[in-house]
Amino acid sequence: MKSLLRQSRGLLVFALLTLNTMVWFTPLFLLALVKLLIPIAGVRRGLTRALMAIGENWISVNAIILSPIGSRHWVPGDLPELRRDGWYLVVSNHQTWVDIVVLQTVFNRRIPFLKFFIKQELIWFPLLGIAWWALDMPFMKRYSPSYLAKHPEKKGHDLEATRRACEKFQHTPTSVINFVEGTRFSEDKREKRQSPFRRLLAPRAGGIAIALNSMGELFDGVVDVTIAYDGSTPTFWDMCCGQQVGARLHVALRELDASLFKGDYAGDREYRREVHRWLTQLWSDKDDRLEAMLADAS
Repeated sequence: MKSLLRQSRGLLVFALLTLNTMVWFTPLFLLALVKLLIPIAGVRRGLTRALMAIGENWISVNAIILSPIGSRHWVPGDLPELRRDGWYLVVSNHQTWVDIVVLQTVFNRRIPFLKFFIKQELIWFPLLGIAWWALDMPFMKRYSPSYLAKHPEKKGHDLEATRRACEKFQHTPTSVINFVEGTRFSEDKREKRQSPFRRLLAPRAGGIAIALNSMGELFDGVVDVTIAYDGSTPTFWDMCCGQQVGARLHVALRELDASLFKGDYAGDREYRREVHRWLTQLWSDKDDRLEAMLADAS
């Protein structure tokens, strides 16, 4: 009976989240079409702000839906001074789809609407794929080494597409978030990739380097987020079913060195090394912090 009630609650919450998405999807899609058809820059910037407001309302209602079922127990700690009219590069460790819900809720209306780097294939995800397109999420198409070996002319196309996506954000305050590990963490992946870190996968610098090249001088800083969960890592379905999701966040605002703004990541070896050194140090500090946060919880 407990299992049946749990699953029923999960279905109800998922249905409410889906309904909320459908409610906001219609105005989002219509405004995005208008923006696509009108070439006037000032009008398009105004429509972009309206689209971001719709996205923020969608997140707020999602948070209200999740609150009564006891799934939200998120402690963001002492947040640094952040602005809604700033530009931020947000980096975080990644363990579960719940990370996205946590980050969206904690930072909603504290910084500009979060723009995620999304795999190109997810544009076909029902409703959300079109919503992500309407919200100017940067879609990334990754080519495997075997594909590039057969089609060398495609080398660099994925990074160029990311660059074009980031250039859209230069005229409207934006928060660009990148899960630089490239996928969700698991112990199996850590071992297969021979990660040098205890709690993290090794970071991938390509996407974040393009964001720095395209927008570096605009960024007010790096919002460095470390997420630790109490107990086992929750799934999105666990959260819908009412499982208590205890998430603790450490958030720090870090300055960006000007040397990271300019360089050719694909063609400049020294610049590539500089980005890797910076990101590896950031990740090493995050690994130590995550280890300490988990030790405090045990």
